[in-house]
Amino acid sequence: MANIQQVAKQAGVSVATVSRVLNGQNTVSSKTKTKVEEAIKFLNYEPSMLGRNLRNSESRIILILIPNISNPFYLDIIKGIENMALSQGYNILLCETDSNPDKENIYFDLVRKKMADGIVSMDPAVNVDTLKELARTYAIIQCSEYGGGIGIPYVTIDSEEASYRAVKHLIQIGHTKIALMNSDEKFLYARERKAGYQRALKEQGIALDKDYVIYTQELSFAHGQQAMKKILALQDRPTAVFAVSDLLAIGALKEINASGLHVPNDIAVVGFDKIDFSNMTNPTLTTVAQPMYKMGTTAAAMLIDKIKGREVDSVILDHELIIRESTSG
Repeated sequence: MANIQQVAKQAGVSVATVSRVLNGQNTVSSKTKTKVEEAIKFLNYEPSMLGRNLRNSESRIILILIPNISNPFYLDIIKGIENMALSQGYNILLCETDSNPDKENIYFDLVRKKMADGIVSMDPAVNVDTLKELARTYAIIQCSEYGGGIGIPYVTIDSEEASYRAVKHLIQIGHTKIALMNSDEKFLYARERKAGYQRALKEQGIALDKDYVIYTQELSFAHGQQAMKKILALQDRPTAVFAVSDLLAIGALKEINASGLHVPNDIAVVGFDKIDFSNMTNPTLTTVAQPMYKMGTTAAAMLIDKIKGREVDSVILDHELIIRESTSG
């Protein structure tokens, strides 16, 4: 394999001139640049990306922090980040944190040690103080999940408005006894989605029944089933359920079907996210569609801008309520 010295000899220039051409510097005349490029082509020379990155103090690697790799919500976001990153000459490293501070610190150290150029964080339980400290020096973007008021740019949707629209839809088709299947309110999205639920009820003069608000420890199918069991056991059973995640909603559908009740005739169900599985359930699931792929491409583009020292503003993307069989059978 040819080396940079052989390219310089073939082109009749110095090694430094070849290096300047490889690094895209404008201090080389077009004639000299052409000679170097012809020598590179003739010798089939492939420059060391590692060497170039070390010289430029960059790794061309982007970290993606997610709490749980098994959650299908993240798939399209990751695809979006990866495709945008690859188009700009970056690679991705997927980091499952399990919302564990020790694991987070291992990944944060990759940035501190310049083994990665920046972070897209999608972990709702990420250590915000550490993230803020890192963001003073390194490029960080929050995606989907974000800490408001901490000075780190984010891309997300308006979760409060999206939840309001979902619950308003249930009210418009005749429901007044609507349960909320929520996760831990230490997470911002859980607080925002509860706020949207409460706003829709208040707007229609429907009193909030605390028994109708059920909390889960995780966003999972099994936790959706468990929460639905509690709802079905209520003496004054709700006629509709709004779940803050499609996985919870799909678990709820399973439990309702297992109890011999019919969706939506006995209980209507609305989810949140529009994961692929939401269109494979029986009945198909009414849900809030998040533009996951666009969220990913936007986050990656924002991060690359940040890596290059450009100013970046937060972005709120549009959402859509997708009405399917679980509310309009």
